[in-house]
Amino acid sequence: MSVCIELPPTLEESLRREIADLDQLAKEALLVDLYRKERITKHQLATALGMTRFEVNDVLNRWNVTEDLPTVDEIFREAKQLAELRNQET
Repeated sequence: MSVCIELPPTLEESLRREIADLDQLAKEALLVDLYRKERITKHQLATALGMTRFEVNDVLNRWNVTEDLPTVDEIFREAKQLAELRNQET
């Protein structure tokens, strides 16, 4: 499947002069964003980029994606559970 991004010609020319593989960068950015939003798995990310899981870890590091940190929702959920436990003890 192909995805096309329309850019003004002058912007595209400028970006292509500055970025060695603009198409690959755009693909990587989209896929990493989907992974970050939990829309695709790490395996799907690796497959789509044609990489091993170790290579994908490097890509995720480059894009500052940290996997072991809890999300804001997880932190709030845990705080609520702790508060409920504390209330049950008193």
